[in-house]
Amino acid sequence: MDTEDRSDIEYYTSEQLKGLPFSAAVRVGKMLYLSGQIGIDGSGKLVTGGISAETRQTMENIRAALEQYGSSLDHVVKVTVMLADIGEWSEMNKVYVTYFDKHLPARSALGANGLALQARVEIECVAVLK
Repeated sequence: MDTEDRSDIEYYTSEQLKGLPFSAAVRVGKMLYLSGQIGIDGSGKLVTGGISAETRQTMENIRAALEQYGSSLDHVVKVTVMLADIGEWSEMNKVYVTYFDKHLPARSALGANGLALQARVEIECVAVLK
């Protein structure tokens, strides 16, 4: 008999992700696990301008998703950054740090062999709900 209580878990989807094999975010208790975000604009196209522009758009997408699901950048506790070229780490980091003025979350960064839509950067995070 399965006695596991799943009432404290909620899966969030979005129209943009309809048909894709993952949730936009998952809430477990007071924690929010946000799926990876890339630098796409409102039309679904990757922004131009290289790693800095993509990082800025990615962070804006993260901000919007966190706020939509009941959290904020101030409540982020862990971030994972995936870069198509680890050599772009310092340029990405210059933009990234401007989004965390109260604290810096724990973070991992790694080079990837390829990201969705040929993105230069993908970022996922874990946050506490407000």
